[in-house]
Amino acid sequence: MRVIGIDPGLRNMGWGIVDVEGSRLSHVANGCCTSKSGDLASRLLSLHVQLAEVFAEYHPETAAVELTFVNSNGAATLKLGQARAIALLVPAQAGLTVAEYAPNTVKKVVVGVGHAQKEQVAHMVRTQLPSAKLTGPDAADALAIALCHAHHAQFSGRLEAALAKADK
Repeated sequence: MRVIGIDPGLRNMGWGIVDVEGSRLSHVANGCCTSKSGDLASRLLSLHVQLAEVFAEYHPETAAVELTFVNSNGAATLKLGQARAIALLVPAQAGLTVAEYAPNTVKKVVVGVGHAQKEQVAHMVRTQLPSAKLTGPDAADALAIALCHAHHAQFSGRLEAALAKADK
């Protein structure tokens, strides 16, 4: 199974892709879609085009996006929400369902602590994916989201198999 994790952002939208084979995880690629200053519509279009290119190149089979962290600046939160819409739209256009995880859930799964710092997240991503050359903190966060989803999917699959076996 090929998993893409997406860390939404209007300036920097991180993405990270891992392959899952049984309990084995391997790094495929990571990067960041960026938008420069300018009108919002053009920035959103730029993010959409870049993320769609990632999907066209790597063909992920499932996607996960981080939930929006709401802060006290309403305008900034709204803009982040619009960028997050792009992070949800592109996988949906590819026919994928999208899992969503709170930042604390991602950190707890990857680091073991729900309030871990960015450096701790990046360190644990490098530990779990030693071949990964992280292109930046947003890409590291996106890989963490992909790892979180991979772990949840593995558990979900085991649970479903156990329930099916119990029904026999």
